[in-house]
Amino acid sequence: MIRRTLLATAAAAAMGFAAPAMAETTKACFVYVGPIGDGGWTFQHHQGALAVKEAYGDKVELAWQESVPEGADAERVITQMALSGCDIIFTTSFGYMDATNAVAAKFPNVKFEHATGYKREHPNVSSYNGRFYEGRAVVGHIAGKMTQTNKIGYIASFPIPEVIMGINSYFHHAKKANPDVELVVSWAYTWFDPAKEADAARAMLDQGVDVITAHTDSTAPLAEIAKEGGKAWGFGQASDMAAFATNDDGTPGPRVASIIDDWSPYYVKRVGQLMDGTYEQVDSWAGMPEGEVVIGEMTDAIPADVRAEAQAMIDAITAGEYHPFTGPMNKQDGTQFLAEGEVIADGPLLGMNFYIEGISGDIPN
Repeated sequence: MIRRTLLATAAAAAMGFAAPAMAETTKACFVYVGPIGDGGWTFQHHQGALAVKEAYGDKVELAWQESVPEGADAERVITQMALSGCDIIFTTSFGYMDATNAVAAKFPNVKFEHATGYKREHPNVSSYNGRFYEGRAVVGHIAGKMTQTNKIGYIASFPIPEVIMGINSYFHHAKKANPDVELVVSWAYTWFDPAKEADAARAMLDQGVDVITAHTDSTAPLAEIAKEGGKAWGFGQASDMAAFATNDDGTPGPRVASIIDDWSPYYVKRVGQLMDGTYEQVDSWAGMPEGEVVIGEMTDAIPADVRAEAQAMIDAITAGEYHPFTGPMNKQDGTQFLAEGEVIADGPLLGMNFYIEGISGDIPN
């Protein structure tokens, strides 16, 4: 487990956290579920943390801890951070939700921010999330247009609403683009495990899937897709993963676009609010309009007309003119979910626990 700090004394750094901040310094701390070099989810959260430092310079001190397992270890680490003088603690994985609230009860003067969760059991706990389903809609359209086998894949992490709505959005827009498309879903039951992610991608490829998106954190699926030599395609997840956009010989790589989670606007805003006294408890769910969900550069492997269609969808979502969950849409059993032109409300979307029509298989308990 790697621990690093900024603006720390040597003795404090040896303990894994920075020295207590001076009165005029705000100490912002981050708990990461993976390593900051994962190239995906944790990497992108850390870029947001570094943006805070860039924005406020010596007025802010950063501390972070990587590869913290969800569960008892998380509560221990969050407690240590609160004791070390952190003014605000960002816990950046869904499985930290209960631990975050438990520690917040003991430290009412510390602000806690939990990513992708829904529990705010104390006044000093806020939650924040990204509308990742907006990005899934765009890459779903691209997948539906690019598949040659009419079989696309989705590597899922855990059966929580965030992931289920991503699956549904991806498939819905692929199906609109290509009525013959079929979806293969593989549950990895992990956020970050390159070996499991690679195995899931390989199993799909062996079934004839030729376009894969992942809801896990590493670049392993793209590395596995690259072995197909241009016969299959994938997308960057959480960060751009641009290293997979072009092969060493200059030919197009397996990554044709990406869903980038840009946490910088939120982190800079929230730390700034704490510093200027305007900080309040929030439940934030931002997306393309706020610049927190971004589609990375679309490569020339995507036909020009498909790139144009994808860009038009990005523009419409960003302008608030299109919602990816707009009817007509049915549930998996054929019953109506959304009527023609009906747009889902945030409440039902946040509680989504079913597949839409056309997806085979069951959602695990």
